Amino acid sequence: MGVMPWSAERAAELIEQYRSQAGACLPILHALQEEFGHVPAAAVPLVAEALNLSRAEVHGVVSFYHDFRKTAPGRHVLKLCRAEACQAMGADKLAAQVKARFGIDFHDTSADGKLTLEPIFCLGNCACGPAAMLDERILGRVDLAKIETYLARHIAQERQS
Repeated sequence: MGVMPWSAERAAELIEQYRSQAGACLPILHALQEEFGHVPAAAVPLVAEALNLSRAEVHGVVSFYHDFRKTAPGRHVLKLCRAEACQAMGADKLAAQVKARFGIDFHDTSADGKLTLEPIFCLGNCACGPAAMLDERILGRVDLAKIETYLARHIAQERQS
């Protein structure tokens, strides 16, 4: 996840790149989030002005769609499946354990900035529930111990880089 620091100039470039598309608001917001790791509050007026929308309209889009983050994520993002198949395999218990272990709720980042927890509704790995995704890697039949192991590996790999 190569997240760049906020730059109004870079945001303007991304907005310009997508503004001529029909329904440009969503593609612009996705591009901003991909570039900066979230949709910075400072980007909302830029998007609004470029698309002739109110700031409230753009903010409403960011707030409505759960995939958009308003704050920068942790160094790692853990998405826990909340769909029915995973719930039947213990996803609710797993979510409670992860929340307790890392001291965060869904849409929060741990105090040390290492982990952001997000809900996701179906990863397409229903036969291997409960399923999760750590950064971009899909995990099956996860429990708290597996999550801790995978996270420790990711952190170790960061140190080696």
